[in-house]
Amino acid sequence: MTGLTQEPGDSPEAKAEAVRAMFASIAHRYDLLNSVLSLNQDRYWRSCAAAACGLKPGDRALDVACGTGLLALELARLVGREGRVVGLDFCPEMLARARENLERTPLGEVVELAAGEATDLPFPDHSFDAAAIGFALRTVPDLEQTIAEMVRVVRPGGRVVSLELAKPELPVLKQAYSLYLHRVVPLIGRLGVGFSGPYDFLSASLEHFPHQAQIRDLFVRLGLVDAQYSKLTGGIVAVQAGTKPRPS
Repeated sequence: MTGLTQEPGDSPEAKAEAVRAMFASIAHRYDLLNSVLSLNQDRYWRSCAAAACGLKPGDRALDVACGTGLLALELARLVGREGRVVGLDFCPEMLARARENLERTPLGEVVELAAGEATDLPFPDHSFDAAAIGFALRTVPDLEQTIAEMVRVVRPGGRVVSLELAKPELPVLKQAYSLYLHRVVPLIGRLGVGFSGPYDFLSASLEHFPHQAQIRDLFVRLGLVDAQYSKLTGGIVAVQAGTKPRPS
């Protein structure tokens, strides 16, 4: 499954640098445009993903490719002040926006930010009760390695969760969604950041991304049990979740 999100001929290193530069260029408008483009559904999607992590007060959670930290804050609401959330990202500009978001809420002190790569998480095995990733599997240089790393750092019995754009299957919705992604999203993105490119990438990245059922199957192949996905908002978004098995 390595390279499923890459364009033919792209090296992982080239893709990583291109993605880093892209997110750096849109970090200042990322949250606003997410809300606009999702018709304000993005917070609901994050809350569903956080709930799938099965966290309780006092737990430790990891938000991989945390971006501006909003999913990390949803996780912080679940683990509470006695818990801990680590948000990791490889883009300094996105981490800077995350720090600003964390400073606006008392729960921000629950979240620790770290720089690092999704494909090589700088944490020991079994460090967290759950690991989540939101809207970033499409952008990582190695999809399988990223999920394998999330499995590694979660304790036995812990959860691995992904929130990602999906591929709706209802014919009318599928056609309308395709039109929205290819025409409306790039236009709004261009108006929001002042240039084209980053939001053209959104539709292109989804075209090359596997169907949600394939991601579930990858969860299973990497050792997770009870792997399943839930479709949100008519199937335009999916929450994938699986449990790391306990030793028999």
